[in-house]
Amino acid sequence: MERTWKPTTAGILCIIAGTISVIDCIVVVVFGSIIGAFFGFEVVWGWSTFAIPLIISGIIAIVGGIYALRRKAWGLALAGSICALIGPGAILGLLAIIFVSLGKHEFK
Repeated sequence: MERTWKPTTAGILCIIAGTISVIDCIVVVVFGSIIGAFFGFEVVWGWSTFAIPLIISGIIAIVGGIYALRRKAWGLALAGSICALIGPGAILGLLAIIFVSLGKHEFK
């Protein structure tokens, strides 16, 4: 079986998109809380409602990217690519979905 660049590229894109999503959500929550405390209003439920699903999808994207790099568990690699589609790295997630799909035959 020939190894191509497609799953490797998809894995890297998933890891980058997931990392961007997690860091972005943490920054928004921290600075939102600081700014909210400075101006005298608290938006804890609003930030956590927004951030927790994006952090979870970012973590799934990172795990899926690792599986894509190892070329194991195509379904998990695809799920990670789909989760990478959610958040600020959406274009990276779209490219990851395409590359994981094109490299399906390389997975165990």
